[in-house]
Amino acid sequence: MAEYTLYYWPIPFRGQFVRAVLAHVHATWDERSAEEIYALKDQTPSIQSVPHMGPPVLTDHEAKASISQTQAILAYLGRKYDLIPKDRTLEALSHKIIADANDILYEMTLYNGAQMWTRESWSDYLPRLRRWMEMFEDLGRRHGLTRESGTILGTKDLSIADFTTHILWGTMTDKLPALRPVLEEAAPKVASLSDRIAGLPEQKELRTTSDEAYGEEWCSGQIEASLRAVI
Repeated sequence: MAEYTLYYWPIPFRGQFVRAVLAHVHATWDERSAEEIYALKDQTPSIQSVPHMGPPVLTDHEAKASISQTQAILAYLGRKYDLIPKDRTLEALSHKIIADANDILYEMTLYNGAQMWTRESWSDYLPRLRRWMEMFEDLGRRHGLTRESGTILGTKDLSIADFTTHILWGTMTDKLPALRPVLEEAAPKVASLSDRIAGLPEQKELRTTSDEAYGEEWCSGQIEASLRAVI
């Protein structure tokens, strides 16, 4: 039996943050079908494994616990596998990076698809996206990150903040390659960090299996179609 069950749609997007960490710690997990995910999320809260509005949901079978919300899942895995720094400031910054990543995904999907992108709205948004990239770059610079080495928070080993940074910018610019030059210009050190993590054997294997399963999809649906049209 797998150690975990992940309930998330068959796309990268928010689920890929969880998958990357599970792959890094050599955990085993299975994933449920879209039909099972719909059934779970539509249950009344009193009988859900954890009260939630939608995926991702991660079940830790050994702990007999289920957790929803990407930020909470990453915090749980980070603490369990010592991927969150013990220094209080760095711990807080780790949670900030996860929260920032969630905000960026929310903005990139125009508030979970509440609207569709137009050329005008994308042109207006692009400077803000660059600023997000610059914020990650400057945070890394303050902690000694270079194009050749280092981590986003200056930790000796890779942390939850590094995997979050990698999946956020690496997956986004892999699936939306027109954004890679923007990242290279605005955040070259972050781009290099993401590439180094992508080169790790576990992450390369995850990338291969994800590409086979999800193709070029990133966030999916009409919102992705509108995003690709304007980019």
